[in-house]
Formats: sequence, structure tokens, C-alpha cells
Amino acid sequence: MSDFAWDHGSIMDQIDETIKNLGWESTDNIVVEVGGTSVYEIDGAGTKWAPVKGTRKYNKDAFIVIKRKTPVISSNAHPPVPEQ
Repeated sequence: MSDFAWDHGSIMDQIDETIKNLGWESTDNIVVEVGGTSVYEIDGAGTKWAPVKGTRKYNKDAFIVIKRKTPVISSNAHPPVPEQ
């Protein structure tokens, strides 16, 4: 594995290849989000153990999600089969 993000076989090269394999286009609305986080809902003093309400915590097992938000037109459902 390379140290530079865009070298052959690097993480960005793998993402680019995956996007191509999925058939996504460069004009698609693609977003990158982080999963595995939590937001504190109780107001605290702003310390490590009592953060301010709304503080986001990234868990050790957080992950990156790459989403295609371009609307996808689903195929039409099959018409009902008539009873015989």
C-alpha cells in the first residue's frame, strides 16, 4: 500500500475503482459521511466527562460512508396476477 493517497493501489485509487464498478457517474451527487458517532443530548459543563449538549463524539470504531444521493428511478412493480 502506498503512502500517498492518489498513488496506484492507494485508498483513493480503491474508492475511484469502486465508484466505477458501481456504475456511478461523475455528475452524481456523492457525499461522504461519518458513521459510528454519538451526540450528547444532556447539557454538561464542557468537560471531558460532561460535554456541552450537542457535542459529537467519534467512537473508536467510527467508519466512513460514501453515498450516492442522485435519485434512482426504481423499476415498476409487476402488475398483479389475475386469479384463475
